[in-house]
Amino acid sequence: MSALRDAAMTSKAWPFEEARRILKRYEKAPPAKGYVLFETGYGPSGLPHIGTFGEVARTSMIRRAFQEISDLPTRLLVFSDDMDGMRKVPDNVPNPAMLREHLQRPLTAVPDPFGEFASFGDHNNAMLRRFLDTFGFEYEFASATEYYKTGKMDAILLKAAEKYDAIMAIMLASLREERQQTYSCFLPISPKTGRVLYVPIKAVDAAAGTITFDDEDGDELTLPVTGGRVKLQWKPDFGARWAALGVDFEMYGKDHSTNTSIYDGICEVLGGQKPEHFTYELFLDENGQKISKSKGNGLTIDEWLTYASTESLSYYMFLKPKTAKRLSWDVIPKAVDEYHQQLRAYPDQDEAGKLANPVWHIHGGHPPQSHMVVPFAMLLNLASVAGATDKSGLWGFINRYAPEASPEKNPDLDQAAEFAVRYFRDFVAPTRSFRAASDKERAAMLDMAARLKVWDGGLDAEALQNMVYAVGKDHGFDPLRDWFQALYEVLLGASQGPRFGGFIALYGVAETVALIEKALAGTLA
Repeated sequence: MSALRDAAMTSKAWPFEEARRILKRYEKAPPAKGYVLFETGYGPSGLPHIGTFGEVARTSMIRRAFQEISDLPTRLLVFSDDMDGMRKVPDNVPNPAMLREHLQRPLTAVPDPFGEFASFGDHNNAMLRRFLDTFGFEYEFASATEYYKTGKMDAILLKAAEKYDAIMAIMLASLREERQQTYSCFLPISPKTGRVLYVPIKAVDAAAGTITFDDEDGDELTLPVTGGRVKLQWKPDFGARWAALGVDFEMYGKDHSTNTSIYDGICEVLGGQKPEHFTYELFLDENGQKISKSKGNGLTIDEWLTYASTESLSYYMFLKPKTAKRLSWDVIPKAVDEYHQQLRAYPDQDEAGKLANPVWHIHGGHPPQSHMVVPFAMLLNLASVAGATDKSGLWGFINRYAPEASPEKNPDLDQAAEFAVRYFRDFVAPTRSFRAASDKERAAMLDMAARLKVWDGGLDAEALQNMVYAVGKDHGFDPLRDWFQALYEVLLGASQGPRFGGFIALYGVAETVALIEKALAGTLA
């Protein structure tokens, strides 16, 4: 066993902990199906959001960790529940009146309100695949509609008819009394209206593989459970899919956690082995509300990628998956800078440290070198004070600070400069609020300007930072963070900002003096 595999077998990084749990399933014998199956589920009732991406990203990280500790083949299946009935019209799509005419029809039988695909389900599936392909995930896509209609679910549906009473016993125990009266694990699709029907089942004939029910117009009908004429309710469908495909691992949000025993029980009733699970905390919008595909609140993947790299989003997904995450604009700069900090740390870490580093998991064990010689937060502040309208406006400052840097040698920095200008334009500029300095702050800033006018220490960021500290101490700021907050609010129009010595080194000594003089003259506020 290699040193890396040895380290992986004891690593405390959460993907390796999950990978080791999966490996235990096959301690005695390899999987009869010939591979270990990782699955993620997606309900295409609305446009995909970052939470959907997070499931695939995190599952891919666990899969990569598993490949490090085992030679068993693996597959990742991204499964879309696109045969579900459209229960409501999403808030963030065009042509809502048209969609209302198709309520309760399978999503792949609802016209695409965007007019681009054969159905609304196909549109949302395509959106998901485009998002996932942007990140280079290795996965196979599966459509519930295709699985049901082509017979891939027939065997498990016939088994569900045979085990109907056992499945119903599991489900009924979890339902309120009034729901118990009408509940069935089978949902027929009306051959007359095409709608998914939530109706009582009058009879189940396991030998014939049929169900009998009353259609919407009151006519009694009997349908085969096979061939896409009938689907399973979503909770039974979860467990049935695990049994049908032999799923070994699936993660889902905390809102599913109370259903785990139901999913597992149905999987086992149908002859399957329950998979390993991982429950993650939910994603919240800036107001602390759960993000929703139908509401469209919270950041979308496209929105994040307008202002930061794909790697920064993957980094954010890696962090503390069992802690609720706020998906709002202000988390982006921090994620970008922390990602590059981890890249810079990676080469000097030992094997255990490398396996615990998020960049190992983001890049499949082969992280690139960071060329970000200027932090993203600093670029934002530079864009602010320089009034940059494009990235070329930042490169003059960058080259004075780091003469060896160039867009060709530092492509990640060049990309970040463009992101910084966009981010400043859309989020920083509209909310900037400069204030006047107090008498104490004014005296300290005049002192700092005087010291900068005679500065002979070059663009040494650390020396400049020490000078800024000294000014704050000399003028009695205690704690010193009050001094730095004053600099940010008076000079940058923000409540927080970068290490100020580094900012001076990047923006320029003479330019910083001019900025102080403008602020104290009241031309910024």
